[in-house]
Amino acid sequence: MSGELKQRMQVFALGVIRLACDLPHDKVGDVLGRQLLKCGTSVGANYRAASRAKSQADFVAKMAIVEEESDESLYWLELLIQAGLVHPRKVAGLLTEADQFVAIAVASIRTARKNLNKGKK
Repeated sequence: MSGELKQRMQVFALGVIRLACDLPHDKVGDVLGRQLLKCGTSVGANYRAASRAKSQADFVAKMAIVEEESDESLYWLELLIQAGLVHPRKVAGLLTEADQFVAIAVASIRTARKNLNKGKK
């Protein structure tokens, strides 16, 4: 597993934390911020867990969580923009990273599944 990718995911989580702290402290800001915090900080945690997977199948399952949490982060970021709570430029880097994390997870899962299927033959 890439140390560089682990670092990127940690920087992403810190960006999500900072963004959540900057959101309006009202009902909508609190709810959306909490949702983003949960998924945005779990991306890296689940990637780290995948790096310690006990098997290829375990790796695939954990990377599927990385994919889901990354995609959910995208959703909440997009919703924050659409709700007018953040300017698109402010979260452009987070959007890009989350999108790349989804793509990386999908590619990793495909490769791992291919390797898993080769081992079964």
